[in-house]
Amino acid sequence: MSDHRQHAHQLIDRLPDSQLTALVGLLETIVDPVAAALRDAPFDDEEEAEDERAAVAEARHSLQRNGGKGIPHAEAMQRLGLG
Repeated sequence: MSDHRQHAHQLIDRLPDSQLTALVGLLETIVDPVAAALRDAPFDDEEEAEDERAAVAEARHSLQRNGGKGIPHAEAMQRLGLG
């Protein structure tokens, strides 16, 4: 074990539980910032609008017509004028 890792373990062992909880949250954010952002994101309790429901239904229908396959990346980029 490296000196830095061993020193970190020694410091962690000296922390009271309240500070240990904060440190774990910080370490989780450093190791996986996306998971931490998702964990901390507020719950979306906004009702789905009718146009959103229609768009989702259209997307699902399109997937069914295409055997569960979406649009290839290159085609999607071209449709958006980016490719």
